Amino acid sequence: MPPISEGSTTAASNSETAVETIGLTKRFGERVAIDGVDLRVPRGSAFGFLGPNGAGKTTMIRMLLGLTHASAGSMSLLGRPVPAERAQALERVGAIVEEPRFHPHLSGRENLRIVAAVRGPHVHARIGPALARVGLAERADEKVKKYSLGMRQRLGVARCLLADPLLLILDEPTNGLDPGGIQEFREMVRAMVEQEGRTVFLSSHLLDEVEKICDHAAIVDRGKIVVQGAISELAEGATQHELIVGVDDLDGALAVLDGCEQAREARRSDEGLRVVLDDGSGWSAAERAAAINAALVGSGIAVSRLEPVRQSLEQRFLEVTSRLSDTTEEVRA
Repeated sequence: MPPISEGSTTAASNSETAVETIGLTKRFGERVAIDGVDLRVPRGSAFGFLGPNGAGKTTMIRMLLGLTHASAGSMSLLGRPVPAERAQALERVGAIVEEPRFHPHLSGRENLRIVAAVRGPHVHARIGPALARVGLAERADEKVKKYSLGMRQRLGVARCLLADPLLLILDEPTNGLDPGGIQEFREMVRAMVEQEGRTVFLSSHLLDEVEKICDHAAIVDRGKIVVQGAISELAEGATQHELIVGVDDLDGALAVLDGCEQAREARRSDEGLRVVLDDGSGWSAAERAAAINAALVGSGIAVSRLEPVRQSLEQRFLEVTSRLSDTTEEVRA
């Protein structure tokens, strides 16, 4: 399909998305930094944009905000095409790109007052609540040059909140935060989404933290979206399904499963047994699990536990990016 021109209203057609791109591409000379990305971020969600350093995350954010031009494709924020309606789109968008910058000789509150003065007098009333939201109310009158990196990150989020944004775009927002600060940030994001109905789009290479914070995610590597969807679906998208099985007779269960066509492999584990389901029968994972349970119970073995192994997002990330690497090597060969 030919590239869609920038400013097309096609990407803005779906009002249920906070961010949408179609075929978005960015080239720097011969190097392709973003390669034909189709991305959909549901409104009212916490969305993780995941990938290793150098995967193209910051370049993607800069294009969404109109800070750098796309080479091809279309994009929209809150239903408005960018760059055609960039000013209108950004009225309800707050963003941090890389490390937030401030006037170091001014206090956190004074820095926010400068931003509020630009946005209008009605914004001044949001300064106190924004500082409280990010946990800086008691340090707001200290000079920013005394702030840690983590505190500057929080002040950056407070600055975003002055726009009363429907969409927050945050680039590596947990950089510099200690474990307690990360927990506070996680709770803050969840409150913004669940209580205030905002959409939070955050890029990160910290997969474990994104898994705890976000509802949806996209995994990006070498400028391509490898996979995207709900966090639970991404984790469960492994090519191999496993069960944790608790029984009263491990040896007897292993003997039964050795002859069960629904079990490709069974082995002892700390939880009891780990059973890898055979995926060549055409049955669903639930049907295969039920057949294994029936085989064990029918042989007089009591089953106390039968549940799927939930793959972590990190495991899923390593699986899909290594597969992409293998494909790239095959093409080069």
